[in-house]
Order: sequence, then C-alpha cells, then structure tokens
Amino acid sequence: MRAIQFITHETETIGYVEGARMALEGGCRWIQLRMKDATDDEVREAASEIQSLCKAHDAIFLLDDRVELAKELKADGVHLGKNDMPVDEARRLLGEEFIIGGTANTFDDIERLAAQGVDYIGCGPFRFTTTKKNLSPVLGIEGYRDIMEKMEKAGMDVPVVAIGGITADDIDNILATGVRGIAVSGTVLNAEDPVAMMKTLIQGTNI
Repeated sequence: MRAIQFITHETETIGYVEGARMALEGGCRWIQLRMKDATDDEVREAASEIQSLCKAHDAIFLLDDRVELAKELKADGVHLGKNDMPVDEARRLLGEEFIIGGTANTFDDIERLAAQGVDYIGCGPFRFTTTKKNLSPVLGIEGYRDIMEKMEKAGMDVPVVAIGGITADDIDNILATGVRGIAVSGTVLNAEDPVAMMKTLIQGTNI
C-alpha cells in the first residue's frame, strides 16, 4: 500500500482532474476520485481522464463509493464510507482483484470492517477539515494511538490510513502511532505550489 494517498476535491481554481494531475506530478501513486454530489456521468467523465493519468504514472486509481461504476471502468478499487455499500457486499460484486477500503472513526468500526474483509481502513479525522460534511469526532494523536494499541492486542493487521486536516508537520507523529499511511486533499490543493507540497509530504513518509 502506498504511504501517501490523494483524495480529490474541487477548489475555486483547481478541478478534479487538474488536482489529480498535480498530485501525480508530485509523486503520489494512489488517487481516490471523490465526487459525492456528482452524477455517474460526471464521475465517469472525470474518471476516464484521471484513470489514464494514473496508468501513465503507474498509480493506483480508486473511486469513492460507486461500486458499479468502479466495476464498469475497471478501476483498481473503491473506498466505502460508513453510509455506503457494506464491504462484504461490494466484495461479492467486485471479486478479490479489486482493492476495497472503508472509513472508520472508532475501534468498533475497524473491527466491523476487518471482519468484512476490507483491504485498508481510512481512519479519521485527525483534526477538523472543511472538505467533508457530517464530520465524525476528531481523533488527534491520542485517538490513533489508542486505536492502534487495540488493533495490536486483537492481532489485527489491516493497514490504517490517517485522514483529516493533516499537514507535513503532523506526519512523523502520526506514523509513530503505527498508522501505515496518510491521506491528503486540502493540504495539497490549498498550497501555494501543490506539486511541491506533495513532494514534501512524500519525503515526510520516508518513501
């Protein structure tokens, strides 16, 4: 699993495709296309461009939520939120070759996702973020430390990716908890130089 994941969103000046392109140019090799309020046709149009860019950069391409569309487009996988299709149902539809990630905020969430056969878990938020509606309770470093300790005691080895308002200065402390990856969005897109910011984040994970 790649240590840095980029999740798309739009800003006033950067669209979904352009944001993904800049993340890839900065060295990111895991892109999740997240267009919550868009139609399937709108997602399909953006996905076709981003998927081509990912192939050119030997990067993983995931769709957020849309299992049927991921199968149609032959994406590498999907990421499923708490209110999306259950992981085990998605697995039946997609098969073993697709990557399936799930969203967690608590250890109970992680237990449920692990039991359903998830490949990785996006756990957060680390801190408050404006890129997501209906935000779950903020975890902070102590929250991740507690979750990772419980996972270790339970013998669970599902990779956990931290998400939610993470900056370059946070990476060392987050990874020290046992978290395996970092997902970013606004930190990159709101930077003065998004490509340079992605490079900085990747350097911070010691890849």
